[in-house]
Amino acid sequence: MDYILFIALILMSTKVLGLMTKKIHLPQVVGALIAGLVLGPGLGLVHETEFIKNISEIGVIVLMFSAGLETDIKELKKCGLASFVIALIGVIVPLAGGFGVAHFFNNGETTLPTSIFLQNIFIGVILTATSVSITVETLKELGKLSSNAGNAIIGAALMDDILGIIALTVITSIADPNAPGIGTVLLKILGFFVFGGVFGVVFHILFVRWTDKTTAKLHRYNVMSFAFCLLFAYVAEELFGVADITGAFLAGILISTSTKIKYISSRFETLSYMLLSPVFFASIGINVKLSKGDMNSTIISFSLLLLVVAIITKIIGCGLGAKLCKYTTKESLQIGIGMVSRGEVALIVANKGQAVGLMDDRYFGPIVIVVVITTIITPILLKIVFADKNENDSVPVEKAAN
Repeated sequence: MDYILFIALILMSTKVLGLMTKKIHLPQVVGALIAGLVLGPGLGLVHETEFIKNISEIGVIVLMFSAGLETDIKELKKCGLASFVIALIGVIVPLAGGFGVAHFFNNGETTLPTSIFLQNIFIGVILTATSVSITVETLKELGKLSSNAGNAIIGAALMDDILGIIALTVITSIADPNAPGIGTVLLKILGFFVFGGVFGVVFHILFVRWTDKTTAKLHRYNVMSFAFCLLFAYVAEELFGVADITGAFLAGILISTSTKIKYISSRFETLSYMLLSPVFFASIGINVKLSKGDMNSTIISFSLLLLVVAIITKIIGCGLGAKLCKYTTKESLQIGIGMVSRGEVALIVANKGQAVGLMDDRYFGPIVIVVVITTIITPILLKIVFADKNENDSVPVEKAAN
């Protein structure tokens, strides 16, 4: 029954700290992340259970589904090519930066079965990761999710996910002969979008016709939408090897043109805000583990340099891509900062590298530091770069009242 107590502590602490961060004009998601750090590694009151893990996973799926529901499809289509360019440069620059930092520190003998060159490349691969969930929640708080920069960030993050899968597959295929080849991965990714294009469009047509038959706001629409979201997320991850959040986002887009979209979106907002999002964001902090014994002066220096490179390379890479695609300087900076957060994605990649001998255990601590700080700093920087001196508080009414 510990999980009941854990959930209660998470909900109370995320709300209290969320309101505190709001008082100092920071996004409430920062408070939720800090709450996780306090409850987990700070005080040791909460630890991850299978239940919390599962709720967190559903939380990020619903968060991305909600983002899909609120996405302007016309604007997303407009920035399709731009999103690819932003993601591509936003992968190449951090990859090179991460490799450079790793090469400077990790150039001696190794006990791992892979070459030092591959190990250093893998550090760069980790830095290519982007966790868009933090950015999405922050942009929703700021009322900027459907802005030009907001659409570009979401599109680029999804492209980034696919490019990251390809990069990870290439290097793990070299290190692990049992890993699927790059050809197989590319076919699976292509298969997912073919599946989404065929099955998704059929569902979209049927769903829109069904919901348009009545003017009543019925709970059945929410239930069917949720089931479709979970189904698409599962199929994306399990059958095609694409991140479940990509499937969830696509599911949201397919439903977004329904006449009942405001009703459906508001119900998912409540579901996310009441339970799923607080647990997800707090779990990121709860799962942070740092071993003091592994943090010598060299590793601390490596951590600090890697952190700086992780932040700067994403801002420069994605910002440069945005600038090449004719976004304004301010929008380019917004897009670059929106892609800084590494979140749980970098940890998943790091764990995969450890499993196949691509990363020494002593470098896991620095990766955690990068994840924690980029996750916390991204909402703060977004608040700054999206600030408009002439606008009133644009936080949605529902959240602003809390």
